[in-house]
Amino acid sequence: MARTASLSGFPEWLPEERLVELHVLDTLRRVFELHGFSSIETRAVETVGQLLRKGEIDKEVYGLSRLQDDDGDSATGTATDTETGAARSHKGDPHALALHFDLTVPFARYVVENAGYLAFPFRRYQIQKVWRGERPQEGRAREFTQADIDIVGDGDLPFRYDVEIALVIAEALSALPIPAFLLRINNRKLAEGFYNGVGLTDTAGVLRSIDKLEKIGPAKVAELLKSELGATDEQAQSALKLASIRTEDTSFVEQVRALGVSNELLEEGLTELEQVIAAAVQRAPGKVVADLSIARGLDYYTGTVVETVLVGHEQLGSICSGGRYDALASKGNRKFPGVGLSIGVTRLVSRILSQDLAKATRSVPTAVLVALNSDDSWGAAQDVAAELRSRGIATEVAAKAEKFGKQIKFADRRGIPFVWFTDDDGKHQVKDIRSGEQVDADPATWAPAAEDLYVRVLKA
Repeated sequence: MARTASLSGFPEWLPEERLVELHVLDTLRRVFELHGFSSIETRAVETVGQLLRKGEIDKEVYGLSRLQDDDGDSATGTATDTETGAARSHKGDPHALALHFDLTVPFARYVVENAGYLAFPFRRYQIQKVWRGERPQEGRAREFTQADIDIVGDGDLPFRYDVEIALVIAEALSALPIPAFLLRINNRKLAEGFYNGVGLTDTAGVLRSIDKLEKIGPAKVAELLKSELGATDEQAQSALKLASIRTEDTSFVEQVRALGVSNELLEEGLTELEQVIAAAVQRAPGKVVADLSIARGLDYYTGTVVETVLVGHEQLGSICSGGRYDALASKGNRKFPGVGLSIGVTRLVSRILSQDLAKATRSVPTAVLVALNSDDSWGAAQDVAAELRSRGIATEVAAKAEKFGKQIKFADRRGIPFVWFTDDDGKHQVKDIRSGEQVDADPATWAPAAEDLYVRVLKA
């Protein structure tokens, strides 16, 4: 089980916990690269103007300040509210610096600045730390790791990529040691077209209200729609009826049409969502649902939107989210539409550890400890270790020539499964300290069983 961090909201892992996290990261990298995504890394710091140009998210931004300038005087950089993570006092200064709160906004800047060097459609994956002024609790940290994939086009981006992104993420999550999951997918065009069709013109406001549905319930959402957006009772109930539709196949299309609303944008969104769900039913059965309550709070989403939950762990919140954005990245009249999804790696790992959903087979990478007969044998032991390492076997050498029993106990305490012995005549033996079996061995040819060669993370 994961430890409680000494600084709330900034998790740290024990070695065996870090091995679980590395397994998750390595699995995601492998799947992403199998689908042709290239890895990039962007800087941790952006200007406040860049971060806040789309959507009202300034409450979550950590501003950046210097404690002392070069002359020893108090710095004039960005002040940060360390309790809330807000950069509110510098909201009016677009040149102030802040830590990025996600990877999508920095990626949009990266695309614009490097467009001349990229081949479009550009497929990228990015695994980095991000920072938000969250109230720390399980599933919400102030510093955490995200793993994103995006496909960005130059001028246009075929809708088929929306389908592909969902299928790649379904494959990646299926490869992880986690419970069953569901990608809950909607389309902003569908929702906005429907709201316009019933006379609700502030579609962004309606989406923000619907986004609160699971937190506050339909009755309070209806009151918000009426009190803040001027909706009639009939309009509010129509919006809630749309949000109540959820199907595991394309039958949602007829359910929406049965509500009797006619709108061109609505039809476009219905067609797009139908394509995503139809492909998912065929290629990722049981892992995707059409859920018309999904809204996504950020304003830059323009089409497909996705949130993902672990079945039986819904209270954890979304473990993977994102969607289509058409105007986040632009340079003059040149636009770079994209679609992408982001996996909350730290949220996932925290749940894996707290629920014992998976464990590493040992707590260290080391497979073999080379024991010392005497302090004079240290050089010969290093030769053995080098021979083993040359063949990919992780090996340590004991630091001092204690009794063999103590050296074996040291290996056991470290989680090392094998201890290597060399006698004064140069004869080698290796002991599996779990079973007690000890056999003759040659450092040039011996290898542990495949399951012991590397640390493995196994689903409970």
